[in-house]
Amino acid sequence: MKKTFLLQVEGKNPDRILEAVKHEVRKYARREGRKTLPEGFDYWDFDCQVGTSPEAAQPAPFAQVVPLIDAAAKAGAATCYVQVLSKPVIRLRKPVDDGDVSLPAPELDAPAH
Repeated sequence: MKKTFLLQVEGKNPDRILEAVKHEVRKYARREGRKTLPEGFDYWDFDCQVGTSPEAAQPAPFAQVVPLIDAAAKAGAATCYVQVLSKPVIRLRKPVDDGDVSLPAPELDAPAH
């Protein structure tokens, strides 16, 4: 999704417009997350950019998209550009250590009677 949202529309409550924008972004993420993953991939990730215009948009993690939209609205911006593109990702797994590592046995304290 690449879209420029109007945050100030004459005759409409700015809070309702802001909530509609956030709802649309979340709805897009849910819809993309339901798509079938290509073979060999584990989950969908999102490449996101947020700014007042496409030229001023800065990369951001998906978790920061809604707070950045809120910040733009509080700053009085008339528009907000949001770009959210889904991509399949392979989950990185921690390497398994096959070495002979023995952990020390826990010391048991004798119960005091």
